[in-house]
Amino acid sequence: MRIIGPDEVVFGVDDVEASRTFLLDFGLKERQQADGSLRFEALDGTAICIHRRDAKALPAPLPTANSLRQTVWGVEDQQALEAIAEELSRDRDVQVAPDGRITCQDDVGFEIAFQVTVRRPLDLAAERINSPGANPARGANQIGADENASALPRTLSHVVFFTPDMQRMQRFYIERLGFMVTDHFTNTGPFLRPRANDDHHVLFLIQTPDYMQGLEHVAFHMQGPTELMLAGTRMVNKGYESFWGPGKHKFGSNWFWYFNSPMGVHVEYDADMDKHDEHWTPREAISNAENSQLFLFQSTPKWAPMGGPPPGKGK
Repeated sequence: MRIIGPDEVVFGVDDVEASRTFLLDFGLKERQQADGSLRFEALDGTAICIHRRDAKALPAPLPTANSLRQTVWGVEDQQALEAIAEELSRDRDVQVAPDGRITCQDDVGFEIAFQVTVRRPLDLAAERINSPGANPARGANQIGADENASALPRTLSHVVFFTPDMQRMQRFYIERLGFMVTDHFTNTGPFLRPRANDDHHVLFLIQTPDYMQGLEHVAFHMQGPTELMLAGTRMVNKGYESFWGPGKHKFGSNWFWYFNSPMGVHVEYDADMDKHDEHWTPREAISNAENSQLFLFQSTPKWAPMGGPPPGKGK
């Protein structure tokens, strides 16, 4: 199954205007939809879409208060889409929407859809660093600190689900859709990547009680750590609450910074994720603070030596 990754995550929210403001401040570009919903795109066209919670066009809600309504997976081409439709039609109702999407539920009741991907190819510069012993990535007089850099999300990176039946859900995505395990947290769940994407993961599953079922967070790739830190600092300065980060994960090696959102889920900036192929051997570790991050920072106000000791370091 030639799935690339999540193209769109659809929400039904109570406060559309607060969600709109958050997503614009996060760096996504607003697109008005014909059905009245709002679409907020990364640079490659992957997106978050928000509706009012009671919008008739939305798929049915989860049995919890979670605002997730649907995850739309992008596939390589029409042939890949038809293969998925044929496979899933063997044991569930699969609908074909007027725009060509196919829709159904996974084995744990999450609403999912598939479409030929909307992702636009990107041709953008990577973050450039200078490292002793290597050729400079930034030459003479090229400055690496630009407080006016746009620092915009480039693509929808991954989604993380709270699931009441991790084993059943894992089997569905692996056996029916061809996802592969890259790493696994014991008693928590697997990191998964599909066949047409070599990112460490586009999906992570976390075992939870029934009442927690839903989306935990959605993440967007940034250019690199510097733009992640710049974008996250701007969010803090606008008054948004940092949930976790900034820091760097162990599994996946990606930098991260998570924020609380008005949609009731976390939204993450990430950067510099590992790539894997069929020769990779998955790792296993206990899920705890030590294994979930290589290091973790705490955002504090800017400080200069003439202003006294750093925050939290005495009088």
